[in-house]
Amino acid sequence: MKYRNLGSSGISASVVGMGTWVTGGGPTWGAEPDDRESVRAIHAAIDMGVNLIDTAPLYGFGRSETVVGKAIQGKRDQVVLATKCGLWTEDDRGSFFTDYEGVRVMRSLRPDTIRIEVERSLQRIGTDVIDLYQTHWPAVPPDKTPIADTMACLLELRDEGKIRAIGVSNVSLEELQENAACGPVASNQFRYSMLYREPEADILPFCLKNNIATLTYMSLEQGLLTGKVGMDREFAQGEWRSNADWNPWFKIENRQRVLDLLSGWNDLTEEYHCSFAQLMVAWTAAQAGVTHVLCGARTADQIMQTAEAGDLDLEPADVVRMRDDVEALGDPA
Repeated sequence: MKYRNLGSSGISASVVGMGTWVTGGGPTWGAEPDDRESVRAIHAAIDMGVNLIDTAPLYGFGRSETVVGKAIQGKRDQVVLATKCGLWTEDDRGSFFTDYEGVRVMRSLRPDTIRIEVERSLQRIGTDVIDLYQTHWPAVPPDKTPIADTMACLLELRDEGKIRAIGVSNVSLEELQENAACGPVASNQFRYSMLYREPEADILPFCLKNNIATLTYMSLEQGLLTGKVGMDREFAQGEWRSNADWNPWFKIENRQRVLDLLSGWNDLTEEYHCSFAQLMVAWTAAQAGVTHVLCGARTADQIMQTAEAGDLDLEPADVVRMRDDVEALGDPA
């Protein structure tokens, strides 16, 4: 497993990190996860050298953080623990974000709600410090807390020893710049894959230039880039992957294009003795500005296989070839 720094924080984290959105369960993920298997998966990840574990209060409304906490008991010193704040469900503080699984979710980066959230996360996980504390989504009107006020609160939490480093997530370039102007931002988490490359226009170059680590999520496009989502695969109503408007690559006609793309790289999987999933993670980690790739897993076997990509180096010519093929694929229909 390769390790890279989280910006200038002094924290070294595995290139492949484990994301635990699916660990929280819920109808958006189809079949419910087994908490005991989730714990085994986290243990397997740690055994494979994965030390970056990313969670959030909204994932299962605390369930994911609780499961992570159980899994890292006795292993806390082996883990870079990352969680988040800013999606508030207790009352109307903040600005409306979404109705998620029947719960009204607000965007709130107010210091008062952040301080409540950090204490609850510490309690659920069973730790006295969070290594990387990230704002989950930026604040928006009408209750838009100034970024300077949010950062001031996070810096206070760092000085109090409750968190070690500050990260942001899902921000625009302008929001990222403003956060960084108010204090040290160790990392930025955002969606990025070979099928979704918008961050290459501005976010990735800025992070690279300013020594901000990047944690990419959905880099396997919820399994589509593993080659295991065939043409006959059906998804339950309400599951994320059933919403073609949200991710048009899951449309039948587009799914076939992706499968054809992957089949063109069979020689690469043979050359590197890897799976498509491992090839995708390695390609993502090889892109300019990408430092860490978050991968979800329901089972120990899944994360063990994905983690092997953390030690896979692709030849530059193969990285370029894959990019050329993806660009030739064009946009989803």
